[in-house]
Amino acid sequence: MSRIILLLRGVNVGGHRKVPMEELRQTCRDIGFDDVESYIQSGNLVVTAPGGAEAAAAMLETALQQRFGFPVDVIARTARQWAAYAAGSPFPDAAEKQPNLLHLTLSKQKPRPGAVAALRERASAGELIEATGDALWVHYPNGVARTKLSPAVFDKAVGSPVTARNWKTVLMLHELAGRLPA
Repeated sequence: MSRIILLLRGVNVGGHRKVPMEELRQTCRDIGFDDVESYIQSGNLVVTAPGGAEAAAAMLETALQQRFGFPVDVIARTARQWAAYAAGSPFPDAAEKQPNLLHLTLSKQKPRPGAVAALRERASAGELIEATGDALWVHYPNGVARTKLSPAVFDKAVGSPVTARNWKTVLMLHELAGRLPA
């Protein structure tokens, strides 16, 4: 059994693709995950699951399709991988001063070469993008409301579905993962 962080993409946004958190937690228990905790309504989970992160994501995607009737991309990382993200971003000033505007962006598959350059071409209003390992970090100094870096732009540049979480959420999920028994 491994500690896994699972991120659901595009649920509970604007009243669409509703996945109530209690039902989500129960779905996880039903497929054999233990120590299930969720954080806020946007599909953030920390669980103990058999197999690795990819296996856990695949299991949950299947269960979500069956239970809710629509597909949901699930992006998973181990608690150890997550600890590396929580150790710091390439934008420490943003982490301290604008934590809601600093986003960790993760993809199902490793980002393709050239992803950062393609995203930087679309960036505007002082947006900064860096890659560290399998993660892309984006600082939106003026917020995300008017960015040209839509999820579709990220998916195309990266080559697979992505999801992003702000710095505060990164730290909270790290804390939750640390609370789980070994």
